[in-house]
Amino acid sequence: MVSDFYCDEALSGRTPVTVVAETDTVLAFEHTRPSFPVHFVVVPKQHVPSLIDLGDHGEKVIGEVMAVVREVAARVCDEHGAATVVTNLGIHQESKHLHVHVVYRGDPSAGQL
Repeated sequence: MVSDFYCDEALSGRTPVTVVAETDTVLAFEHTRPSFPVHFVVVPKQHVPSLIDLGDHGEKVIGEVMAVVREVAARVCDEHGAATVVTNLGIHQESKHLHVHVVYRGDPSAGQL
């Protein structure tokens, strides 16, 4: 069985999320189990398996997701001075739904990474 937290939980409303940006096709929200001081996730609202497997969707979906990623990353940079944008693939992609993390890892001079 393939795990898809985003369709099964976040997008269905079963697990409540704090929305930070939204379009008709993309949702960005605070990560439900953050690994960093600031940790957002951006997902297409329809199931898309991964960055390299778009399923039945065309490349347009990547542009829609990246537009929201850019908006969220710009806010994180404005507020914290830096942002990291990452997506995982293969065995590192825990939830098999395209998702992009936008994070602020912390202040390296304060010993945070």
